Amino acid sequence: MNQYPHSTRLLVAIDCIIFGFDGDEIKLLVIKRNFEPERGKWSLMGGFVNQEEDLEVGAERILYELTGLNNIYVEQLLTFGKVNRDPVERTISVVFFALINIHSHDEESVRAHNAHWVSLKNMPQLIFDHEKMVQNALERLRYKAALHPIGFELLPETFTIPQLHKLYEAIYGMQLDRRNFSRKILSTGLLVDTGEKNENSATKKAVLYRLDKEKYEDKFHSFWYFMPEPSA
Repeated sequence: MNQYPHSTRLLVAIDCIIFGFDGDEIKLLVIKRNFEPERGKWSLMGGFVNQEEDLEVGAERILYELTGLNNIYVEQLLTFGKVNRDPVERTISVVFFALINIHSHDEESVRAHNAHWVSLKNMPQLIFDHEKMVQNALERLRYKAALHPIGFELLPETFTIPQLHKLYEAIYGMQLDRRNFSRKILSTGLLVDTGEKNENSATKKAVLYRLDKEKYEDKFHSFWYFMPEPSA
């Protein structure tokens, strides 16, 4: 029996914004659509929510299908619901953004979905309202990375301070004072010295650190204030 006889049928979709860091810049994972509408154009990875599926579960499913990764940072962002946002049928889209180590995903899964990493600086035109979604996700990333240690989600298991410094410069698109940044990062106590050095580093074999995951998870929602003053 229909308990809502006057209801209107709406489709609910999930769109996933996947950010990665290649060591130099922040990149976005996009796909080239092989179906209509907008066949052959660039799109975010997404899909419709299954009947018996929670939104978060749907986002994790889509991300796993595309990257082969579990237990990655995923956050619900916004809901997009303008009447004519999808030309085929009225569709509400719930947007999630994810942060992954760009070198740890399943490259075969990415290729199978006709997906590609693109630079945010040279992002192609995306379909529908996907560009607005990406802009909102980037703003959220910049806001949260200044206050919480989510930037570490974009790095490999071990990393150097110069690599972390370069990551934050890429996130904010500006030069940050190296000494102030290093001092602020080390003062958090979130880093553990591995006793090893990066033999491939241009900075005289910089020390390799790893994240203290216990402290990271315990203190994640504390306000750390990672952002030092920009370089003059």
